[in-house]
Amino acid sequence: MREVAFIKQNKEKWLEFEQAIFGKAKKNPDEMAGLYIHLINDLSYAQSYYPKSKTVVYLNYLASQIYQKIYKTKRQEGNRIVYFFSEEIPLLMYQYRRYVLYAFILFFLFVGMGVLSAKYDDDLARLIMGDEYVNQTLENIKGGDPVAVYKSGSNWGSFIGITMNNLRVGAICFLFGIFGGVGTFYILLRNCMMLGSFQYFFYKEGVFWESVQGIWLHGSMEIFAIVIESAAGLLLGASILFPKTYSRFTSFKMGMKNGLKIYLSTIPFTIAAGFIEGFVTRYSLEMPNWLNVFIILFTLSLISFYYLIFPSMVTKKLKTQNTVPSLD
Repeated sequence: MREVAFIKQNKEKWLEFEQAIFGKAKKNPDEMAGLYIHLINDLSYAQSYYPKSKTVVYLNYLASQIYQKIYKTKRQEGNRIVYFFSEEIPLLMYQYRRYVLYAFILFFLFVGMGVLSAKYDDDLARLIMGDEYVNQTLENIKGGDPVAVYKSGSNWGSFIGITMNNLRVGAICFLFGIFGGVGTFYILLRNCMMLGSFQYFFYKEGVFWESVQGIWLHGSMEIFAIVIESAAGLLLGASILFPKTYSRFTSFKMGMKNGLKIYLSTIPFTIAAGFIEGFVTRYSLEMPNWLNVFIILFTLSLISFYYLIFPSMVTKKLKTQNTVPSLD
């Protein structure tokens, strides 16, 4: 059957599926399961005969949305959070993994730009971080404690203030994607340039390892989370610029909804990073090197596993069980 005929034959049925997913009409889980089976059959046919078609992308998305709607309806409220982190977020991260790749490419590119710029421009650190901060850090280095800035304030005060600021930065990274992704691009650029120039500043002053201990104890999760939040912002921007087969408004709603979920998933990691910065980082130079290295590697491995490895594991498992369609 030609693709045009296939679409014409099933168009009304697919519109009904859209109403069931995005409309106000309520359907019970059994009715949704019936729609899901029909849609999987259409998707399998389209994948076999029109593998590179936009029809496959369209049906693929509808199938994944019906799947999520079925399982959100069936689960009790007490299990909603478990489902969110154990299945919903991994499936979204796998589906939108290319945006994570883009965010990491930009991250390493911008950090490298910050390092090179600081190397050839001695005033960059002052321009980005301010004279007061740089002068204070230089005084701390002379005093033998390069990361003394993390010891200011009380434990709880630092934890709360730092966490709230990091949550705000993460929200901006995501929400600024509404400007076609340009806002997210700018926020990521600014933060990465700051990180790169800051790290080179410590390297030039001969206290690079001390800075690694002070920054990356909490930074492994904090900075990784910002990259994921930037990926959510890029997803939001792409939903506006590239609506595919949907209307631009429908595409925007889906991008906002899925991007928001990805942002919300980073909150526990941001809170954990704030806790480490408030209660642990201040003792980094007093702790043995092996403990610093262990905390850095453990936190980095934990968040890397959740966002980079676990999504593939969950998707593969559900594909094996025939409970979720391919998200490629």
